[in-house]
Amino acid sequence: MMTRAMTAAALSGGLLCACGGGVAGNSTTVQQAAAPVITTSAASNGALIVSLASATSGATIYYTVDGSIPTASSQIYEAPFLVASNLTLNAIAQGTGNASSITFQTFNLNIPSGTLVWSDEFSNATGSNVQPDPKVWAYETGNGGFGNNELETYCAWASNAAPCSAASPSVYVGTDGYLHIVAQQPSPGVYTSARLKSQGLFSFQYGRIEFRIQAPEAQGFWPAAWLMGNTIATVGWPACGEMDVMERIDAAGPPSGNPPAGTSDWNAGSIHGTGFTGTNLGTIYDFTGGATASTWHTYGMIWGKNSVSYYIDDPSKPYATYSSSSLSGLSGAVWPFDGSQSNFILLNLAVGGSWPGPPNASTPFPSQMLVDYVRIYTN
Repeated sequence: MMTRAMTAAALSGGLLCACGGGVAGNSTTVQQAAAPVITTSAASNGALIVSLASATSGATIYYTVDGSIPTASSQIYEAPFLVASNLTLNAIAQGTGNASSITFQTFNLNIPSGTLVWSDEFSNATGSNVQPDPKVWAYETGNGGFGNNELETYCAWASNAAPCSAASPSVYVGTDGYLHIVAQQPSPGVYTSARLKSQGLFSFQYGRIEFRIQAPEAQGFWPAAWLMGNTIATVGWPACGEMDVMERIDAAGPPSGNPPAGTSDWNAGSIHGTGFTGTNLGTIYDFTGGATASTWHTYGMIWGKNSVSYYIDDPSKPYATYSSSSLSGLSGAVWPFDGSQSNFILLNLAVGGSWPGPPNASTPFPSQMLVDYVRIYTN
């Protein structure tokens, strides 16, 4: 996330090796974890999705992508991750006995900058609504408030757990080729919606990610497209880091305060981590000329070493850029977006809560957030 003979083989554009060492001891055999196995599957245009596994039950896999030797202090493997650059992956497994031998793979992909390397286009040629790709998307479910006293119950695909209904789904890929995330009010004061996540299934580090979205705008709605670090499984939030690419609340119009002249609507681009949550590092993008988030826009993030930038519609015109220097003056703040950590993707439509407040009589149900695609490009 080390005893067998060295092996080497060409595999999917890389060199794979399990490098072994003897186990010390005159008469006692110490059990050693099985070395991780690296498998790959094709993404787009030469990029690969990499998975790691050990035959030792319960073993933790540690890995690095900078060529360094992994230890129990290295990144823990949590999910398959995208490889779209030249790098060397080293991995070990640690069970209850000795650590395994090192497995490594060198990737020489030589993919040009600006290349599309992964996407979900939400294609559907079946003639009926279908499930979002289960190899990519899982679901948060239930009505736990999600730290914001939210009102919705999040429903998985085809769920009939009340108040969810498979006959009136909260999430599906339509015959129109869009992902539909639907906020509904099945009875007074009861709301359903959906929150998709690629956690445990797909993740990536660095690149340019785009979401083409048409957002619902009404009192009490909070649509969002965002990312969180795989390390949420081990260090929790906010230490795992969070990057919010698209989010806004309520009806069309400027946010509170004194917006620029001609402002019609807005989006917020933010980052969060230990020592910087809430509004510490967030920037409002002001639509102008009558534009609103209820029409189609491309919401993008450019993520590189020590840099996170946000844009809308034009990647050459970022409206916010953050780096570790942005944490200056924030007590205890720690930049969580580098190292080996990959992030997973979330798409959701929240209803009510402390922010943005409850729906009212003007809030239309059902309402939906439409997603045309999610795409990742090389930097």
